[in-house]
Amino acid sequence: MGRAFECRRRAKESRWATMSKIFPKLSRSITLAAKAGGPDPDSNASLRVAIQNAKAANLSKENIENAIKRASGHDAANISEVAYEAKGPHGSLFYIECATDNTNRSIGNLKVILGKNGGEIVPSGALNFMFTRKSVIEFPMPTGKDLEELEFELIDAGLEELSVDEGVVSVIGDYTCFSSLCAAIETAGITPTKSGLQRLPTQPIELTEEQIEDVEALLDKIEDDDDVQVVYTNLG
Repeated sequence: MGRAFECRRRAKESRWATMSKIFPKLSRSITLAAKAGGPDPDSNASLRVAIQNAKAANLSKENIENAIKRASGHDAANISEVAYEAKGPHGSLFYIECATDNTNRSIGNLKVILGKNGGEIVPSGALNFMFTRKSVIEFPMPTGKDLEELEFELIDAGLEELSVDEGVVSVIGDYTCFSSLCAAIETAGITPTKSGLQRLPTQPIELTEEQIEDVEALLDKIEDDDDVQVVYTNLG
């Protein structure tokens, strides 16, 4: 799958290690999915994925149900999804996805964070060719299942890359193949622990340990903002 994806996944999991950070973001992703496609996960694929990811992170059933209920409330009606693009130190790039009820606050906060850490917001679309949208699905190494055989099965569903890292199988395909990949994995009797559409760097960069620390410090500050849902970078 490539070192860039693995490094980003491990770094992201490390930054999201505390429940106080990840739970509100997962809840909001459920609310937004329910708002967009309805409260029934059987007929709303985005909501089904959001619930699945929340369960994998141990978000309680009660919190999941409450997040779905909030989709029909006044607060959810004012929440919109917006993305910002930015440059950081040492040639780092960021694609920042937010869920917010006040875009002026969101962009203002990000400008302050980036400005204090050697970065800046860039015009929308400036980084279009630096990231590519992909389907990304993860699940534990299945027992009693030949991985090579599974790989061949998933190729027919749109698989582009498959890798294993510390017992976790990561599957990448084109963003248009998300549904077919999920269906093929479910047909194989496998339950994903994480799945969704992500933006992967087309030209990942390699940095020194000191430079990585600078970028990671900025990532921490960006992800700590309440409006930020997820951040993609071009770290290699």
